[in-house]
Amino acid sequence: MAVSKDDMTPLYSLIPLEDFKAILGIDDRDDKLSRFCLVISTCTIEEYCKRRLLKKQHFEWIEYIGDLTLPLREYPVSQVLSVNLYGNGEILEPDFYNVIPDCGTDYDLPFRLSLSRAIQRQSGISSIKAVYWAGYSEGLIPADLSAACLELASWNMNRYKGRCVGMTGNVRGGVKDGEHFEPSIPENVKQLLEPHRRKTI
Repeated sequence: MAVSKDDMTPLYSLIPLEDFKAILGIDDRDDKLSRFCLVISTCTIEEYCKRRLLKKQHFEWIEYIGDLTLPLREYPVSQVLSVNLYGNGEILEPDFYNVIPDCGTDYDLPFRLSLSRAIQRQSGISSIKAVYWAGYSEGLIPADLSAACLELASWNMNRYKGRCVGMTGNVRGGVKDGEHFEPSIPENVKQLLEPHRRKTI
């Protein structure tokens, strides 16, 4: 999560504000609009990819029906903080679980919580609560995600500055007469994001 040098408040963005301004030649007068476009673009990208991309702590309840391998919703996983068994109230020691692939790897595919067979000998477990860190840290964000955020934020900025939000304008000729809604994400940005959309195994 990038931090603005001006007010030091966290900026929820896949690219730092200073990098965005430097690459596009934007001066400080457009800081508010730049910040807004970066946050909106990052949230739009996460919605399109159907996952949280920036590193944060997640609390996840997983129904337990006896399986020893449980999918974690967010990825890549950098650290598991705790695993609790609901039904008998036990907190699992790290010796009784691990993560596949290993924590700290930046593989862009879903991670799974693998439980020890000893869990199957316990009764009354209805669900499992996993608390873990997942997502990309600042400085480790894949280049194509940063590029997608840069392009989408720049595209949004041009729309807002041109007061052309929502419509592409009047189009005349053939069956396309009238005003048309513009896409929420340009095709070139979608192509950059395709490798990062949620995958199922």
